[in-house]
Amino acid sequence: MKKIFPILIILFFASLLITGCIKRRGVLSFKTEGAKCYNRLTEPYTPVVDSHLHFRPFGGPAIPFTELNGYLNKLGVLFVNVYGIGQTLPIDSFCDYYLDCPGTAVTPSIKNDFINAAHFLEQKPRGVHITLSMTFADLAFPENIIEHIHLLDKEYPNMFKWMGEVNLVKQALFNNNHKIISKESIKQWAEFMLYLKQRGIPITIHSDLGNNVEPTKYVYLMEEVLKLYPENKIVWAHMGLSKELEKMDPDQHIQLMKNFLDNNENLMLDISWRLLHDAYFKKPEIRKLYTVFFNKYSTRILPGTDFVAARKKGFATYKKELETTSQINKYLNNDAFQNIVLGENYFRLLGLNYKAPQVCSQSNI
Repeated sequence: MKKIFPILIILFFASLLITGCIKRRGVLSFKTEGAKCYNRLTEPYTPVVDSHLHFRPFGGPAIPFTELNGYLNKLGVLFVNVYGIGQTLPIDSFCDYYLDCPGTAVTPSIKNDFINAAHFLEQKPRGVHITLSMTFADLAFPENIIEHIHLLDKEYPNMFKWMGEVNLVKQALFNNNHKIISKESIKQWAEFMLYLKQRGIPITIHSDLGNNVEPTKYVYLMEEVLKLYPENKIVWAHMGLSKELEKMDPDQHIQLMKNFLDNNENLMLDISWRLLHDAYFKKPEIRKLYTVFFNKYSTRILPGTDFVAARKKGFATYKKELETTSQINKYLNNDAFQNIVLGENYFRLLGLNYKAPQVCSQSNI
């Protein structure tokens, strides 16, 4: 009975969280240095940060801005990066998703960034700290990027604090006219990368490592970016993994990520997207390897869902994506939990005046 009693207590508090009977922390509680410690036994394992959330779909109608913010409030996500979609389907396309339309070109566009900024100003969401991201950048034609940044600055001064997700190489888009960015194009990024560096703006880059046949086929591209722009804050989306690379040896992948982090002090890894859980983290023997890695490099990791807000989805879908991408959090040690799940890395990267609470000692993992 003594062994069962603590389990019953945990189940009781978990049921209260699910039904909303325990009041979740609010944004203002992260303003206080001495905030009440975070009890992992009774508070959620899902992060207070979603650093990778697409408020706009590839095509078709989007979940309304206010409705999506309601999802965040309900689930305790207090800080969010508002991405658009850097690649949009033609307006006369019947598709909501590019994979449903092979052969249809997707092209970078600035329109979703304007829509997100307008919605933010008009609807003034409460309870969630929003960071607007510029997602328009076409890395193959960098000569136009700084001009478009200035356009956003003119229309929405000092509102955009992030850039991305932008594509260096995304194999999933090869059937939609996406081309691998060349080394020559990367060299031409200097003007807009200097602007980002001077403003302290991070950039999230989607750059596939390779595929199941050649797992490191495209590694040279991120190596080139980091060699040329070592002082920029760069976030590597999905740790370079993809649907085309679901069977990489985890030891090889982890060692590769360690080498990149050790040699590039301004690089961070984004562990968004449920594919990482489905293909890697859900397997106990593999999850253990990544848990050790994340614990050791806990100041270099950002959480996220990679949810795309197409209207055909809803609250249940976002909730499921959040829960699935958060499963790995249960196994992190307390320092890693504070840095990743409670937002310390995100606050530091953006220079925000917030502080993640300490984890209570009695909920040590």
